[in-house]
Amino acid sequence: MQKAIISFVIFALLGFGLGYLVFGVIMGDSSKQPQVAQTETNDEATTKEENTAATSSATEDNILNQKGCLGCHSVDALNIKGGAVGPDLSQAFVNVEGKHGKPIEEFLKEPTSAVMSGVISKSPLTDDERKQVLDLLKQASEAK
Repeated sequence: MQKAIISFVIFALLGFGLGYLVFGVIMGDSSKQPQVAQTETNDEATTKEENTAATSSATEDNILNQKGCLGCHSVDALNIKGGAVGPDLSQAFVNVEGKHGKPIEEFLKEPTSAVMSGVISKSPLTDDERKQVLDLLKQASEAK
């Protein structure tokens, strides 16, 4: 009987704790969250805004976004944000051959991974698009 009471108390506490996390913090009103004092200078704020605008523009305008690559991948070296399902492509230009057994140019034509084979077969890259992807990935590999 005593074990049952202890178990009930433990599970009740866990349930209330999880309920608080889900409904109070995650789904709750963000205005109720603790406020952090803003200490950045105007120069820092301007730089952040410029970086955000540049990232936004770079993300919207590049071939990786146009072809849907950013649904799964990011390119951190170029500050291009995307999905986290696929690996970061910052070093793909130099690492694909070692990982997939063929140069990246060939990999983009005929991928050796099952996931990318399915993706590329549904939306193959033209020669011009492949060149744009390669130029962007080369730029990323040199940036990091």
